[in-house]
Amino acid sequence: MDDGSPPHRERAGRHDIVELRVHGVSGARPEKILGRAHVTQVAGDRSGGFHRPVGSDSTGPDGLTLEAYRWGDLPSGTVARTRSLVFLLPFMLSNVAVWMRPTGRRSGAGVTVLCRLLALNLTVLYVASSAGVALDLLAWRCLGAAPCRAPFDTVAGLDGRQVGTRLALLALLPIAAVAFLRLLGTRRPRPAGNPLWAVEPLVGRLRAIHVAAAFAVLDLTLLSARAAGGQTASTTVLLALNAAVLLVCSGLLAIPGLLDRAAAKRMVTRAASTVGVVAVGLSAATLLAVARDQRAWPTSDGLPGYAAIANWALLGQMTLLVALSGLVLWHHGRAERNNALPRGLGAAVVAAIGVGLAGAFAADLVYQSGDLLGGYRGDGGPPVPYQWAILSFFLHATAGVALCGALTLLSRRRRWRAAAAITDRDFPTVTPAAAGRLRQATEAVARARFAEWLGLLAVTYAALAVIGLASNLLRLFDLAPAQLVRRLFGLPAGAVDMGLAMGSTLVAVVVLALLLGGVFAYRTAWFRRHVGILWDLGTFWPRAAHPFAPPSYADRAVPELADRITQLAERHRGVLLCGHSHGSVLLALAVLRLPPRVRQRVALLTYGSPLDRLYARLFPAYLNEKVLRMVGERVGWRWLNLWRDTDPVGGWIFAPNRPGDPPPDPADPAARVDRRLRDPWDLLAPPAEHHPPAVQGHHPGESDPRFRAAVRELAGRLLDTDGG
Repeated sequence: MDDGSPPHRERAGRHDIVELRVHGVSGARPEKILGRAHVTQVAGDRSGGFHRPVGSDSTGPDGLTLEAYRWGDLPSGTVARTRSLVFLLPFMLSNVAVWMRPTGRRSGAGVTVLCRLLALNLTVLYVASSAGVALDLLAWRCLGAAPCRAPFDTVAGLDGRQVGTRLALLALLPIAAVAFLRLLGTRRPRPAGNPLWAVEPLVGRLRAIHVAAAFAVLDLTLLSARAAGGQTASTTVLLALNAAVLLVCSGLLAIPGLLDRAAAKRMVTRAASTVGVVAVGLSAATLLAVARDQRAWPTSDGLPGYAAIANWALLGQMTLLVALSGLVLWHHGRAERNNALPRGLGAAVVAAIGVGLAGAFAADLVYQSGDLLGGYRGDGGPPVPYQWAILSFFLHATAGVALCGALTLLSRRRRWRAAAAITDRDFPTVTPAAAGRLRQATEAVARARFAEWLGLLAVTYAALAVIGLASNLLRLFDLAPAQLVRRLFGLPAGAVDMGLAMGSTLVAVVVLALLLGGVFAYRTAWFRRHVGILWDLGTFWPRAAHPFAPPSYADRAVPELADRITQLAERHRGVLLCGHSHGSVLLALAVLRLPPRVRQRVALLTYGSPLDRLYARLFPAYLNEKVLRMVGERVGWRWLNLWRDTDPVGGWIFAPNRPGDPPPDPADPAARVDRRLRDPWDLLAPPAEHHPPAVQGHHPGESDPRFRAAVRELAGRLLDTDGG
């Protein structure tokens, strides 16, 4: 249904109905959500709470009791925590990817396995890069093979110590890095009650597996270096046991459904805990064996065996990512296609971006540390795998920026034609005075439609990431970037050095931008409204792949909302749930948790909702049309969804109802949910006003008379259901 008529105001009678508003990613203050100067908190805490206006302002313009749920601080919390979570971005992306699995049972299980193995590989790479700084740079180069610049040539007085002692002591730095990750991933306290997803036992199992794998990789790095000078019985046994630990960790993740199967949970929990304890014990034995080994160590520029371990970690990423992409594309080729944002491809796309960032972060950590310490002077630079990782990130990131610009220009004409068709139908008669405003409205619609091209952009960028990761194959042929450039193009090695420096600088800029972005997302509503959706989307989903990903805030927000709705329904005649943007997602999941006696007193109003435009396409196995219809059935189809063509995030849920579309099926209740709002509702200013109506886009618009009309309609349905 298209509501494009000029708004009018009408005041309804006072009813005993609560209008519960839930904001989107902007994280607005409760005063702004409710449109009142004075509010008070009636439930919850500082991170997430329920607020009501004070005194005579407690009711809205239609006589409903106003209340707001503010959850904006749940994903981030303090500024310090927001900054720290930036380093967890690759882990967060790998965790989101597992929730993007296709709908097919077999392909979905395969995607879950590959995403969890990729997540384990990210932990391995994190430890390998930490070991690169602590063991290869500090312990081996700076204190031995190639003394670094002062004062790093005498780190903590270890320069005179035996090599094994230096390696054993500085191996405590990667161990501390793993402990730091575990600390960042610790779940924040949440209210008592049933969680949304009972995943904490799964997180515990994953955590034990990842910690065990981290210790095993660190041990293998130390033992490989020691074995290069000749193996002993102890090093051989420790190498075999640590390799077995790594295989067991991979095996626990590689068996489809093993971690999630109810009958095997106790057995898997015990196995994960056991392998974790064994890994810690083996690490203690490895450190002791390396420190006490008095034999001579081999002579080399870098830590023996370290480059091979880093290469196999990066090569494992590529292999798993190619397998994941192949599986997802195979499923997509057999499933329904969608040109706007392909359903089912999200797992491969997001995993590729996460893996690309992880490889770039790990390589740049080693590169920048070596540049700071002066540990790579005269020996060809950092390990070859990291050189390829930095160069590939620089090349595909540069190509991605160029692609984004090209896609913006190439799609402009097509987007403009589609937008012009919409505004021409909305405003068939335009006076010369309104021509400029018509162009502004058309431009706003055209900009909003760029979101429909983001799927193609993301898929192409992911393909570039896969190509970049494939460069690690060149390491198998002992080809460094400088050698390849010299052989193919005849360029000097300085060209590669310049590319490495530019790539490393680009990665550092990305990290700095993420750090600043985390701060601005916490402090600035404008920035959070435009960028915060990415972070809120990532931290919305529970940890089902990577245990060090940020904790899910939905595990608190959704049960808290459901409990509050239940309380309000028992005290009042009805509860009208009003959810903007991501708030509509939280409310939809809360509705699915409500008991039957409460659903009869609940109605749902969503606006700027990404339920179909983003979530149903990105997460087809969990938020699809079947689930959305279930939400409608739970509230007796007392559901209206308001959307605008100028909104780049939200949209229709069941039917577009655009001008010229065929009329919906009157027998289908879902076809009556969506209502398109013409935006702007007029091109010229009303007689009593000086300025024309503004383009609203993704703004909430609770004061819009068309919004208030929807509130009155749903309130009336609640009263009819209640017999009032």
